[in-house]
Amino acid sequence: MGSFSVLSHAARRLEGKVALITGGASGIGSSTAKLFCQHGAKVMVVDIQDELGHSVCKDLDPTQASYIHCDVTNEMDVQNAIDKSIAKHGKLDIMFNNAGIVGYKKPNILEADKTEFENVLRVNLVGAFLGTKHAARVMIPVRRGSIINTASVCSIIGGAGLYVLQACTARAHEERRG
Repeated sequence: MGSFSVLSHAARRLEGKVALITGGASGIGSSTAKLFCQHGAKVMVVDIQDELGHSVCKDLDPTQASYIHCDVTNEMDVQNAIDKSIAKHGKLDIMFNNAGIVGYKKPNILEADKTEFENVLRVNLVGAFLGTKHAARVMIPVRRGSIINTASVCSIIGGAGLYVLQACTARAHEERRG
């Protein structure tokens, strides 16, 4: 009788999957890249932090992880990152829109800078939109894939963070609810 190990199967549950992770060079993104690789996925680490992104991939198995420079606020960059993933691995199974910034460091809205506020919206909201749009472009025709969008608890719990982050993530939650 053969043995069956639930643990070994669970440990490789992403075997054969291809994941693209924006904001993959640091924080939650780099931790996710490591975890996905441990579970057998091929990972595309996507970020604007080139040195950190290459470092993350170097620390992982080079046959499993690759770095792509991508500014999530630039639609061509996002489209190219998805297209490079497809060219390299033939598919995209998981799109993790994780890139995000906190923005303005002063919690007083009277000291807010409109340009900085708009930049937070571009990275946190428009970036997730562009990632979703271009991942869907390749996932819908094959009728498979998962798109994951990270958002902050600040959108649900007022006063837990900065007003820019609260406004942006609250809007992202509204859009996801449809």
